[in-house]
Amino acid sequence: MARPVQYNTNVKMVEIPEGYSGEGFYATSFDKVIGLARKNSIWPLPFATSCCGIEFMATMAATYDMARFGAERMAFTPRQCDLLMVMGTISKKMGPIVRQVYLQMAEPRWVLAVGACASSGGIFDTYSVLQGIDQVIPVDVYVPGCPPRPEAIIDGFMRIQDLVGNESLRRRNSDRYRELMESYGIK
Repeated sequence: MARPVQYNTNVKMVEIPEGYSGEGFYATSFDKVIGLARKNSIWPLPFATSCCGIEFMATMAATYDMARFGAERMAFTPRQCDLLMVMGTISKKMGPIVRQVYLQMAEPRWVLAVGACASSGGIFDTYSVLQGIDQVIPVDVYVPGCPPRPEAIIDGFMRIQDLVGNESLRRRNSDRYRELMESYGIK
């Protein structure tokens, strides 16, 4: 009789960073190890305001389960998170709040703009809607769609993981990064 529970035999392991291995040891650069740890333990802060938030809920549910990518813990406190996921329509009155939440996050921090409204204002080309959150905070990855499917949100999250895994530890101290922050009025 066959067992009713089938085990997943196609387990994909994370590739180890390039380095030198021997019997009982492995040597690689510190950047690679930190990048591997960071990319597989991202704590997202969802900032959802409309229909994109509903799609995000579906992404976190059992069918798509974004927790399998290392985003197990959703946190609603900016001081504990390293990924700000802005989803939905952001009015001009909410722009300073999004900026304040971003500033309360500790470095290193990343931003994911989910959906057409967060990316470019969407269909709401009005006086009260912010035409993209990149007017108030820097954005690392844009996810298109109105609203985007859960697969697209997961793809955007995986793009963030690629950025996190390949980022140098010294990037945040570079002149280019400092100039980017100063262009947004962030010191």
